[in-house]
Amino acid sequence: MKKRKIIVAGAGLGGLAAASCLMKAGHDVEIYEQAQQLGEIGAGIQISANAQHVLRDLGLGPAIDAVGVRPGAYVFRLHDTGEVIQQFSLAEEHERKNGAPYTQMHRADFHQILVDKARELRPDVIRLNKRVRGYVENEDSVELHFEDGTSASGDLLVGSDGLKSAVRAQMLGAAPAVYTGDGAWRIVVPIENLPKDILPQVMSVFMGPGGHVVCYYLRSGTLLNFVGLVETDEVSEESWTQKYPWERLKADYAGWHPIIQTIIDCATKDECYRWSLHRREPTMNWSTKRVTLLGDSAHPTLPYLAQGAVMAIEDGAVLTRALAMSDDIAEGLQIYQRNRIDRTARIVRQSTANRTLFHLGSQEAIRAAFAKRDEGEERNAWLYSYNPLTVDLV
Repeated sequence: MKKRKIIVAGAGLGGLAAASCLMKAGHDVEIYEQAQQLGEIGAGIQISANAQHVLRDLGLGPAIDAVGVRPGAYVFRLHDTGEVIQQFSLAEEHERKNGAPYTQMHRADFHQILVDKARELRPDVIRLNKRVRGYVENEDSVELHFEDGTSASGDLLVGSDGLKSAVRAQMLGAAPAVYTGDGAWRIVVPIENLPKDILPQVMSVFMGPGGHVVCYYLRSGTLLNFVGLVETDEVSEESWTQKYPWERLKADYAGWHPIIQTIIDCATKDECYRWSLHRREPTMNWSTKRVTLLGDSAHPTLPYLAQGAVMAIEDGAVLTRALAMSDDIAEGLQIYQRNRIDRTARIVRQSTANRTLFHLGSQEAIRAAFAKRDEGEERNAWLYSYNPLTVDLV
């Protein structure tokens, strides 16, 4: 395999994981990040087996185990009575079926683990305060230009600069975004502020008319993560850091189960966040001769399947393997893209479909929908069973 100089735009979860995969394979990698300092928001993230294969291959299993929680099950409940409609096992069974564990973590903890790994492989790999202005492809190189007037060059460029990717905007133009009708609430509550054993250590999904709530534990069970999706005509900024009044959160979940009411009542009232969710159609082409996209830059997805970061980690592993299959960069990028498009498009579309499933208007409709499907078996069959390190590439 020919070693390459690879520029990565964006030091988010996907960019960092991809950079470590590429460096482990022997490539010379530099990451350029627009932020002045590294950090992540205070929210939870879920990493299923399909991404854990990659993280374990990078030697990150012990670090993840030290800060993560392995939920016992995925439990779907009615929004008001709490009745369990369906559940499937995670923990040991997820690992037994898929070869790696299902772990829930604080995003900041996970981001730091990935930063530490990248810097272990190359101490100066991350360059901060570098906002991308654009890029220029040449016959034998690509140049990435920044708003401060500087530039960097390499053999290829990986755009992993997120939902509002400057690399994607230049390559493909603005991605049309359609408001889903949902606002997403986010709070994190220390367990000492909550009644003891308010929820078991599982992934709890409360479903009801016009919304749903997802709850799970973080940091070895010391925090409870709450994400609440509610249908609303009020469109706000597409930003995870947009604060909203606690009173609005309380009103949005009036009439929901007492567990939901208690969690909201115990939240820090000036630390409630809400952002608007938009859907984007999957892209069927995200590579040129020397530039490609990864993660949300390539296939932004809604959070209803908990696979956004997982897809980005899969991308990095498959990209690394694809580049090893050809000395021609353009061909390697086509191999990567060809082997990722169908899967990521399916995940994007299934995530969108889950929004409808979780917001059905009556208890009878929810029961009927889940009676027709075994959510756990379906996900194990095609989603969690995928291993980006060993899947056949064509």
